[in-house]
Amino acid sequence: MTLQLGILATLVVMAALVLGRLAKAWLKYRGARIVTCPESRKPAGVVVNARHAAATCLAAKEPDLRLSSCSRWPERANCGQQCLAQIAAAPEDCRVRTILARWYAGQVCAGCGQPIGEIQWGASEPALLQTAKVSVAWSEVPADKLLGVLAASSPLCFACHMANTLVREHPELVVERSANDPI
Repeated sequence: MTLQLGILATLVVMAALVLGRLAKAWLKYRGARIVTCPESRKPAGVVVNARHAAATCLAAKEPDLRLSSCSRWPERANCGQQCLAQIAAAPEDCRVRTILARWYAGQVCAGCGQPIGEIQWGASEPALLQTAKVSVAWSEVPADKLLGVLAASSPLCFACHMANTLVREHPELVVERSANDPI
């Protein structure tokens, strides 16, 4: 009985290690990224096939990376995917979320002047105020255009983005008041 428990415990530990390695690889390679296309020398938005990377991480020290999408596809779908070397060298540095977190770091909202602070991904994400004073969620910007849009935009907190969107999409619901008007 003790031998069986020992074997079972060993199997559970081994399974946990395997699952941990799979999860670590999947988390490391999931999400949109921006790379410099080796062919065009311009930014390209890519997504690594994170499931394939996780599945191959057990057989080799480093996982086999493949793209599941690219902003240059379908026209250039048969490329050699040399851009994967950039991702393998610095997987976090080319991730869209990392680029955005660095861009928003230390910034204040162009609308209210409050610090943007730490980004809460998936909830109350800050947005971008473009030159025409129109706000846009960063997730609406294609990854291959994101760097250019960031260079031409100002940071906007979630509350100001929602207010801007309401005024733009439903002006009939907006009442303008001055600070001295009674409520």
